[in-house]
Amino acid sequence: MTRPAIRTDRPAETGPANAIQAPGTDEAQWRDWSGWDAMPPALLPERGRVVVVAAHPDDEVLGFGGAMAVLAARGVRLTVVSITDGEGSHPDSRVVTPPALARLRARELRAALTELGAGQAEIIRLGVPDTGVADHEEQLVDALTPLARGADLVAAPWTGDVHSDHEAAGRAARTAALRSGTPLSLYPVWMWHWARPDDPRVPWRTARCVQLPPHVQALKQVAIDRFTTQIHPLGPGPEDAAVLPPEELAHHLRPTEVLFQ
Repeated sequence: MTRPAIRTDRPAETGPANAIQAPGTDEAQWRDWSGWDAMPPALLPERGRVVVVAAHPDDEVLGFGGAMAVLAARGVRLTVVSITDGEGSHPDSRVVTPPALARLRARELRAALTELGAGQAEIIRLGVPDTGVADHEEQLVDALTPLARGADLVAAPWTGDVHSDHEAAGRAARTAALRSGTPLSLYPVWMWHWARPDDPRVPWRTARCVQLPPHVQALKQVAIDRFTTQIHPLGPGPEDAAVLPPEELAHHLRPTEVLFQ
């Protein structure tokens, strides 16, 4: 995950950046929400191949990690596409350079997938600049379409996640899925931070729930722990602070995942 910085030279991003950097919704409110009971179960393939698209290494585990563990246990082949290497998560760090961070995050992703039982997953790194996915959307569609062709599902970040990289990744995946005739599911990541239960900005009518058994929850917890560059400070300064503090991680450690289908 990369938390977007507020940039005064791009007014269109000011709202989304503020929404993510503002204090978020407490996980206790989500856990107490009655809407879970009305959410139909998500349909996941029993066999075949699933393409999992992520804007940054860790997005796919946060939003879809439990589902990947379920799919891997079924013998479904996984292709994980990292659009960026997540090198922009700490742009002002004096401890780790962007190229070094990209290498670290690639290793963290492989370790996390192994913890999910998906160590044999194919990982494709597209090398798009972090925070610049929207500028490469057309090329992304061209790269994702042949990967989606013949797959049983494409999973990608939700197009309303209020993060420009996530939304562009979701749009490109949606176009690729349409071109290839492949079913699409969109997983939210930052939504749990800025939205609230029954939020009218969220398309709850299309939401489907993946119930995670206790052993899958445990696998996901350990997988998330592998992203040390994101959940622990890189150094003592504020520029090296954790991107994912405990209150943020709590949204992704509940016994359910949500997909918009």
